[in-house]
Amino acid sequence: MLYYAVVFFVIAIIAAILGFGGLAAGAAGIAKVLFVVFLILAVVSFLRRA
Repeated sequence: MLYYAVVFFVIAIIAAILGFGGLAAGAAGIAKVLFVVFLILAVVSFLRRA
């Protein structure tokens, strides 16, 4: 999950450098959502082990 968030973040950076604002915003939004999902799953996983 974290891997995909990083991939979309890199896509957003490359798209922003090349001037594709809409694509960069979309990729950044997807990266944010995936990162939040990763954090939630990580916290749940840590709490289940404790």
